[in-house]
Amino acid sequence: MRALVTGGAGFIGSNLVDALTERGDDVIVVDDLSTGRRSNLAEALSAGARLHEVDIRNAAALRAVVANQRTEAIFHLAAQIDVRHSVSDPARDAEVNIHGTINVLEAARQEGVRRVVYSATGGAIYGKAETYPTPEDDPVRPLAPYGQSKYAAEGYCDLYRRLHGISVVTLRYANVYGPRQDPLGEGGVIAIFCGRLATGESPTVFGDGRQTRDYTYVGDVVGANLLAAESDAVGAYNIGTGIETSVLDLIEVMAPMSRNGTFSPEFVAARPGEVQRSVLDASQARAELEWQPAVDLSDGLQRTLGSL
Repeated sequence: MRALVTGGAGFIGSNLVDALTERGDDVIVVDDLSTGRRSNLAEALSAGARLHEVDIRNAAALRAVVANQRTEAIFHLAAQIDVRHSVSDPARDAEVNIHGTINVLEAARQEGVRRVVYSATGGAIYGKAETYPTPEDDPVRPLAPYGQSKYAAEGYCDLYRRLHGISVVTLRYANVYGPRQDPLGEGGVIAIFCGRLATGESPTVFGDGRQTRDYTYVGDVVGANLLAAESDAVGAYNIGTGIETSVLDLIEVMAPMSRNGTFSPEFVAARPGEVQRSVLDASQARAELEWQPAVDLSDGLQRTLGSL
């Protein structure tokens, strides 16, 4: 398959690029390197992947890459992912996440791309959910512009499917973690805690530490992308473990991995507006994409620490 990965120099994107190149696909990476790193692609580039430094907001440049490479499938991961930045500058957040996605969809339409897999967010769009684990049909009530812009882009994906017949599927990720993780992302607490553990520092806990997340290993998310690209499924699919893990639980799992077997938290004031519970019901992905997570939290943390 000739695949194009937007945001392919980032955390999840570069792991996906590695998997595609390892199985022999012809891989093109589009990334403006504003947050992604060329170093994340070292092995893939040496194996034949090609990097184009293009901002997805530049429609003409993006279309040229898609056309020149005769792209068969697009994995769209490029995004503005900083929730705090989305609050301080919602216009730029929308420009990247909504307008940028429209550019990707337009390039796919104009160049006859067979399949588009759009990376969305689970935790950030549901807000204070009504059901736990949260299914795809739970009310969408984001608490920050980031979640709203990612959800709006989902709507454009569905519109292009109805209007132009583009084969597009959306994956709503839980809190993804693993090697190369940027602490700015939703699952960034694990990247931060792994750094603290490696240096012998204490983890900082906001509030009482009872807030929960659904931590999903990046390799499992990559697997979901590969399955989604080969399927005919459309619409939105949650990608998560369905397991709630509190910050205190996370510290307890990590403590035995420290140098002295302890990892004592330092508590500070809670952050206003933080979602207290987030866990996704991924039964639809299991049934229709035949996907399920394979890496448990302890194993995933060991792999993440081993990559530092």
